[in-house]
Amino acid sequence: MTEVEETLKRIQSHKGVIGTMVVNAEGIPIRTTLDNSTTVQYAGLLHQLMIKAKSTIRDIDPQNDLTFLRIRSKKHEIMIKNIF
Repeated sequence: MTEVEETLKRIQSHKGVIGTMVVNAEGIPIRTTLDNSTTVQYAGLLHQLMIKAKSTIRDIDPQNDLTFLRIRSKKHEIMIKNIF
């Protein structure tokens, strides 16, 4: 098992985790534990959000970059690790 697979398995095993997704730089899902329609919806919307958030961080400080984004609502929490 690769390091990525082990990490995803570890994350998925945490209580309350609904699913995991790996998305490439263009917002295309590569690996997911969610159903297809949910994956496509989340990937598209979160990709747009990451582009806007990254741009905002760069506008504030051109030497800085977005590496992690955490979104919390009353029902759910989404954590995004940006490696691009």
